Amino acid sequence: MTEFRSRLADRAASAQVAIATGTADALEAYFDLLKRWNRRMNLTSLQLEPLSDDSLDRLFLEPLSASHYIEDAVSATPQPVWFDLGSGGGSPAIPLNIVHPGWRLTMVESRARKAAFLSEAIRTLSLTHAAVLNSRFEELAAPDHAADLVTVRAVRSDELLRATVSKLIADKGTFAIFGAASADEGEWEVVRTIQLLPASPSSRLDVLRPVPRGTNRLTSI
Repeated sequence: MTEFRSRLADRAASAQVAIATGTADALEAYFDLLKRWNRRMNLTSLQLEPLSDDSLDRLFLEPLSASHYIEDAVSATPQPVWFDLGSGGGSPAIPLNIVHPGWRLTMVESRARKAAFLSEAIRTLSLTHAAVLNSRFEELAAPDHAADLVTVRAVRSDELLRATVSKLIADKGTFAIFGAASADEGEWEVVRTIQLLPASPSSRLDVLRPVPRGTNRLTSI
């Protein structure tokens, strides 16, 4: 077993996250690609060489831990339409798509070199239902099919983000925010807030849905 696989397995066991063999193979391939490209460009500020525990948690364990919560939220749709905004180096979108390869993912990334990396990751990992859109997310037009899922991480929760998500998402869609504050009161219903990794207070996932029309308050369940 490689060092990456061994450390991933150990930290997954500590966090009580199950990882199938095929998933671990794909995650290692993604890590190798990320590490190689990161030597030439700044895909992530997280430490990859050597791989720190914090980087392992943020890039891999958090998406894996979030996977079944997000799956529950979109379970009514067999192949959800999914937008990941500001995809950067590909996490959480790529690890989540490895676990759920049938989900129809569009990664939106404004920087051309990062978008090129994401396209290469799709090819390398054979993520057949994934695509990359090299665009600022604020400039996206409403899609032909409203999104069942929108995910973000490390994207400032401001008016532009909220307006974009509102434009993309279906009436009963899911907005999943990794490690960030929830959207504005009155616009979103908080379905669930999850502590993804018990040892890390900042390792958080907020699962939200649009408030039905005619409702003026945010409800936490």
